[in-house]
Amino acid sequence: MSETTSRTRAILIDAARKVFARKGIARTTMNDIANASQKGRRTLYMYFKNKEEISNIVIENEMESLNDMLIAVEKKDLPADEKLITFIYTRLDAFKATVSRNGSLRANFFHDSWNVAKVRKGYNLQEIALIKKILASGIKEGVFVIPDVETTALIIHYSLRGLEVPYIRGLLGDAPDMQRKNSVMNLIFNGIIAKR
Repeated sequence: MSETTSRTRAILIDAARKVFARKGIARTTMNDIANASQKGRRTLYMYFKNKEEISNIVIENEMESLNDMLIAVEKKDLPADEKLITFIYTRLDAFKATVSRNGSLRANFFHDSWNVAKVRKGYNLQEIALIKKILASGIKEGVFVIPDVETTALIIHYSLRGLEVPYIRGLLGDAPDMQRKNSVMNLIFNGIIAKR
């Protein structure tokens, strides 16, 4: 792909993302994207066959960016418990920033359509693999006692998915400091059962 082709494609994708943010994916047309990109319908159709293809690419780009952030966290030289907390808040904050950046898409950006679920599936598997690595390193360090890493990683992953919308909407607070973050993590990982 030539540099000009890459640049044009990037312009079209960015224009689509902005129009989706303003109008929502369902109400956006290919004409809207062509007008916003100032490239015209013919150019748009040279690169993409339909709106669904573009929306999938927009979502993939957002998911790739998030995945890159999570890989960077997993590679940090931190104790596993700190790494897990950092991973969780990096993920929640990144989702919140993505939804904010994409305006009217709100939490629907990641949840509502079957296409989104399909695009997200591969990234979910990558995220679960990263969580398993953190948990395994925590077992080696003696920080975690986990009888079943696979199930624990799945539970953490699906718990995070369940927290996305409340976190994005500010229902859990912004948790601006480490003490508050630690208390949230303590509740999640140690629960509310009194130790005997």
